[in-house]
Amino acid sequence: MTKQENLNRPQPKAGLLNIAAYVPGKEHVEGVAKVYKLSSNETPLGPSPKAVEAYRSLVDKLYIYPDGQAYALREAIAETQGLNIANIMCGNGSDELLGLLCQTYLAPGDESIITEHGFAVYKIQTLGAGATPVTVKEKDERIDVDAILAAVTPRTRIVFIANPANPTGTYLPFEEVRRLHAGLPKNVLLVLDAAYAEYVRRNDYEAGIELVAGNENVVMTRTFSKIHGLPALRIGWMYAPQHVIDAVGRIRGPFNMNSAAIAAGAAAIRDRAHVEKSVEYNEKWLNWLTCEFTRLGLRVTPSVTNFLLIHFPEDEAHSAARADAYLQQRGYILRRVGGYGFPNALRMTVGSEEANHGVVAALTEFLK
Repeated sequence: MTKQENLNRPQPKAGLLNIAAYVPGKEHVEGVAKVYKLSSNETPLGPSPKAVEAYRSLVDKLYIYPDGQAYALREAIAETQGLNIANIMCGNGSDELLGLLCQTYLAPGDESIITEHGFAVYKIQTLGAGATPVTVKEKDERIDVDAILAAVTPRTRIVFIANPANPTGTYLPFEEVRRLHAGLPKNVLLVLDAAYAEYVRRNDYEAGIELVAGNENVVMTRTFSKIHGLPALRIGWMYAPQHVIDAVGRIRGPFNMNSAAIAAGAAAIRDRAHVEKSVEYNEKWLNWLTCEFTRLGLRVTPSVTNFLLIHFPEDEAHSAARADAYLQQRGYILRRVGGYGFPNALRMTVGSEEANHGVVAALTEFLK
């Protein structure tokens, strides 16, 4: 299409079409009837039965607008996490909240700092706000605090870190998070994306609640898509200082949470037994898969999440691309992570017992 023809229709704002759209995990394989989707970090145990019951209870109330403040969900989060309800905002997945933070605090000429293997949404939302993402290197597939601090300029407005990180599964000890925060200017917002926090069982890890509570420039985001097994309902929340809640609230959609999500989310977070069951299941199979892949001669990045980053040999016959094709034809869908800086690795979600054994068996044959 010519430049003149482009002028004959509405045009997106400058730079928008240069943004690489987010690509979700693959769900289907042509010609393969039964597949195990291990590409999107979904829990194999599914949601709490209490969440399902709460979801179904809304069937006779679909003609009523949802509560625009998502009070019942915020109340449940505050109750179970020991937080002030006024400092909680819920969103259509944590992705929406990350986008709202960018729209609130970034403008053309501003910069955000993201890390080398960081979640793609940080870059997408930064560019969408007209600002510039600055990518810093990681060290041994872990966030490098010194590299982040060295990248701060007078134009820096937000620093994004996923802790634990995706797709590596690594985490930053909280003393390092505190050191990062201490080195940032007071006008820079530190966003702690703790989507996988519930899975972590390490004494030196914290999700960020105390850091938010004691400071004016820290926000923590969380999700119901992982441990709570409710990705279809798109439920996220953030814990933030009151001035951030007030500012973001001015552009948040008035009914950004649907009634079923509010009800199911409140029931899910209160079902602590189901959460613990999910954690125990994950711990067992994460360790088993790590040992099995290592036994096969594959390097696995140590993970504290519900997924593993598996690195493949450099020889072409046993590359990640070849392994991915081999697995897909047998019904196992893992995630290619070349876009995150790992062209020769696959990310695998901890799956059902059948799926976990199946992937190990398939890779054993592939690597012969």
